[in-house]
Amino acid sequence: MKQTGLQTPLRAALCLALATSLSGCVFAIGADSDEFNHNKKSDHTRTEERNRSMIGRLPLGSDVAEVQTQLGNPDFVEALRGKSGEYRILRYRTQHLHSDGDTTRDETTPLVFVNGKLIGIGEAAYAKAVAD
Repeated sequence: MKQTGLQTPLRAALCLALATSLSGCVFAIGADSDEFNHNKKSDHTRTEERNRSMIGRLPLGSDVAEVQTQLGNPDFVEALRGKSGEYRILRYRTQHLHSDGDTTRDETTPLVFVNGKLIGIGEAAYAKAVAD
């Protein structure tokens, strides 16, 4: 079959339209690539730095609700009743130890509250609270 002069420009236009419509397609292959993990780590790093900075400025006696307003939702929460009253331990991520994408207790700093007031920060305060 012989091509006419009209078929060649029509084919060229169709090929151009098809190529243009496909050029916007992006495939996210290897979402766990180094670039993706680098951005994810940067988010964690920023969160850790922010949490360390804010925790370092918390005055003892702060109200638990005020602290949660400033720091947001904790990574872990514990509650127990001791001799001094009701203990609430809020743990916020402050350091990176494991490259597994999960926050573990050893990557957090505990904030210890008794009856809704901050009485201590850190593992020593936590140990004292659970020994009460």
